[in-house]
Amino acid sequence: MPDISYLNDLIIQVRRDILRQVHKVNSGHPGGSLGCTEFFVALFQVLMERKDGFDMDGKGEDIFFLSNGHISPVFYSVLARSGYFPVNELNTFRHINSRLQGHPTTHEGLPGVRVASGSLGQGISVSIGAAETKKLNNDDHLVYTLCGDGELQEGQNWEAIMYAAGNKVDNLIVTVDYNGQQIDGATENVLPLGNLNAKFKAFGWDVMEINDGNNLTEVIEGMKEAKSRTGKGKPVCVLMKTVMGNGVDFMMHTHAWHGKAPNDEQLEIALSQNPETLGDY
Repeated sequence: MPDISYLNDLIIQVRRDILRQVHKVNSGHPGGSLGCTEFFVALFQVLMERKDGFDMDGKGEDIFFLSNGHISPVFYSVLARSGYFPVNELNTFRHINSRLQGHPTTHEGLPGVRVASGSLGQGISVSIGAAETKKLNNDDHLVYTLCGDGELQEGQNWEAIMYAAGNKVDNLIVTVDYNGQQIDGATENVLPLGNLNAKFKAFGWDVMEINDGNNLTEVIEGMKEAKSRTGKGKPVCVLMKTVMGNGVDFMMHTHAWHGKAPNDEQLEIALSQNPETLGDY
């Protein structure tokens, strides 16, 4: 495991990457990206067993699928800073013909991306297919997935959730970014989700919660606990409570920054709250 001080520096640098990507093209989704920064750093730097190089099959290693693909800025930053592609390629975010589109795509062959995502509600289904493939290949590695809480308003999720439990897909960990916000407002106001813990349990999943998904240590320990629960006949769900816009005071606790880029003045304020640590691209 990398030194904790390095991981904390990386979290700050990833926040800067997110802000600079969306500001440069005046387009993108900073809120959810900032809220999931600790999770992505923990996943790619500590939790996943990864092999050298990248291939689409992902045999012999843990693999990850991003279902809520609009938070691509944090995904791209952590992939780049984990060695999947050059950091300076972040300069091409959302440019025409770039490998770093607003939602992850596969046709340009970006290392780390195994499925086009952003059409919400599909990620759990894709991950189940990958997890069952690993079982067929006698590959004992895990499949990790991240989806948004508002995304669970999509019906396809619940078909997949029912299927995974019914078929004992127990090499799968689905993490829900439980920030209570979506593009049109608070989830409670748009379409209440009810008790997600009870719902997943009723569908036959092993459910646990991370109460502070913006605390790196808590995320690491919580996800290690989730990993320890795999292989026991049930898929695992982690309800991870985060703050949208975490790390930038004027972006926090509101849906307003779900899909809005900061202007020049706002960027400088946001960057001043996250001083450079590992070097900008």
